Amino acid sequence: MLETNIGEKFLGLFYHDIKDHELVGCNSRVNLHVLRIANNKFDYSNLVYELYDSIITYCLSPRELEELAGTPGGKKFFLAVNKLKEHENNDGELGEILLYCLLESHLKAPKIMTKMELKTSSSDYVKGADGIHLLQLNDSDFHLIFGESKLNKKFQRGLYEAFKSIDEYIKRPKNNINDEVLLINSHLIKEAITDEQYKYLKKIIIPSAQDDELNTDRAFGIFIGFDLELEDADWLLPNKTFRQKVRKLIVETVEKEYQYIENKVKEKGLHGYTFYIFALPFFELDITRKKVIENLKGASNDF
Repeated sequence: MLETNIGEKFLGLFYHDIKDHELVGCNSRVNLHVLRIANNKFDYSNLVYELYDSIITYCLSPRELEELAGTPGGKKFFLAVNKLKEHENNDGELGEILLYCLLESHLKAPKIMTKMELKTSSSDYVKGADGIHLLQLNDSDFHLIFGESKLNKKFQRGLYEAFKSIDEYIKRPKNNINDEVLLINSHLIKEAITDEQYKYLKKIIIPSAQDDELNTDRAFGIFIGFDLELEDADWLLPNKTFRQKVRKLIVETVEKEYQYIENKVKEKGLHGYTFYIFALPFFELDITRKKVIENLKGASNDF
């Protein structure tokens, strides 16, 4: 089987303030991860350091990594960051990277492929899921998880955009979820896996109706990065008071949208799918998402 590349060390960057909360009647689990707060700021600096390694396995395929085995890590990093868009025009790739990291570290769902692997340059545009992961539930049941990442100032608006994209992805006549499964099937043989692994994964991804041993359902991993706006007086609070207030506010922001998520699943008729929803707040989202990418591409860290 495939193995994950992102482990517990990544999760150590975050407070896990909502843990696998199951919503009623809509096969959805919500997780809230909040970056560690120090000196009344989110710890973006350590996030950047951790992403130096993460983007290598996010951007490069197993075959590319196998071909680079034994070469200095700097070359892998260079090839990976060159697939990222320039930060000035990069509004979404940070969310895609973070979703990959959380699916691997929190769910223990290894990636099958990401859209970044299909890019040959930073200017390429690849339509479809942000990434595709495989989650083994037990010996016979699996979830093929399609990633959808949205960064928006408002948490609810991010949810709206995510469910809209997912609904279109399932229902549009071309470049839809079924086409993506066929793409996965053709992509597998190009990866650096053994013949035995290839046959087993192919059997999981497109199981035969004549074979009751394996069952694979499609699911979605949703990452919503949103902006947290505070009053001017909040920034002047003592450190401990600031942490307590901010973490409480973030939890309340996410919890009040539980009903909205349930309504969206019902409205779009998506009860047959499972949703793994990850929420992560930012301060100054529009600035921060570009600044993180700028630091990654420049191998710097000025947070």
